[in-house]
Amino acid sequence: MIRAMTMNVANVLLSFSDAIDLAAPVLAQHQQRVAFAALEMGTLAGLPEDLIETTFIAALLHDVGALSFEEKSALHNFEGDCEMHCIRGAILVHEVPWLRSTTEIIRHHHRPWTVWGEPIDTPHVMASQLIMLADHLERLVNRSEYILHQEKELVSRITALSGSVFHPDIVDLFVQVSCREEFWLDLASPRLYSLLLHDGPHRQLTIDLPRLKALARLFQHVVDFGSRFTATHSAGVAACAEILGRLFTLTDMEVEMLSVAGALHDLGKLSVSNDILYKPAKLSEKEFEIMRSHTYFTYSVLSSIPGMRQIAEWAAFHHERLDGTGYPFRCKAEELSTGSRILMVADLFTAIAEERPYRAPMKREEVVGILQNLANRGIMDANIIQLLLDNQDTVFPFVEEQQRESLNFFETRFDKSALDYSGL
Repeated sequence: MIRAMTMNVANVLLSFSDAIDLAAPVLAQHQQRVAFAALEMGTLAGLPEDLIETTFIAALLHDVGALSFEEKSALHNFEGDCEMHCIRGAILVHEVPWLRSTTEIIRHHHRPWTVWGEPIDTPHVMASQLIMLADHLERLVNRSEYILHQEKELVSRITALSGSVFHPDIVDLFVQVSCREEFWLDLASPRLYSLLLHDGPHRQLTIDLPRLKALARLFQHVVDFGSRFTATHSAGVAACAEILGRLFTLTDMEVEMLSVAGALHDLGKLSVSNDILYKPAKLSEKEFEIMRSHTYFTYSVLSSIPGMRQIAEWAAFHHERLDGTGYPFRCKAEELSTGSRILMVADLFTAIAEERPYRAPMKREEVVGILQNLANRGIMDANIIQLLLDNQDTVFPFVEEQQRESLNFFETRFDKSALDYSGL
């Protein structure tokens, strides 16, 4: 029985930053590399500890508003609209109270120096400029070439932007840190996660379940807000898992963990292109093979955080089946805990009740029929399905209410984010 849990803040942030960069190998560690370079410059500048910590968090999450593989790839190639993902990112982090100090930094991390009307020593200006330079540098790096063979060219290209894109003082900080081979080797190191975990900010701080739950809602939106048709999915799964956990008389802590697992169950879909995620037709065999990997990546990200192994299993096993025919782990019934079984039911229940581009939402009697059939065939847990069906008048309204809230946020704040940012 689980009664309390805390996790290391650095572990949580670094692992979630990994999730943002799942889209392609060329994007791997992008957030972490930017955080490292900004941290090196900020430390050299002697910034106050609280500003360094805030800058570090903002750097790890700076591209959180880029919602697709395609958008992230375009940004990495210096293409596309930088403004929209900055606005989206600011709106998302502003929804999380303990991340709110990063709002203005993320909003302006692509704002050239010549546009600023505030002095460079203004905290959010300094942090934004540090992240902008670090981000620009990281995107210039050729990952197929040895990093020290690029050093001079990279420094030259950054210094050429001094006084226009970047404040001269920020460029001077970069030039100073770039004199050390260690800086470049750390920047390109495959062990950067470990370096930042043990030597970066927040290494001694912990995060409790309520704060984790708020962060999980942020990433729930990142995963789902690529389309109106999926904008309510994870909210529905989290709500269904939560209420089933309560009906199953699990502890309050376990119920909260189920809610987090539901919010994060599709985190691995950040590794899948929108062409596949939102295809308005049946996926081809090859496309489905790619889609099936998403639960593996959900587990990979979440299980790397000490203290989250249980949540990782509950979240990632939602496409497993009691008869061993699920994916991608091919778990057998004895390997699937109550939490995993609840998430399996919650995910299917929510998915079949939702509208999709290629079909209307199923009516309640259709949903009930499908669930009963799966229970009868021993594919999903019959006791949990029966619990849901016996409490239809409680489960359906609760899930629908949570989904309405998510859709309202999407339609009034996020889908029209360029209009609504000023209201923060």
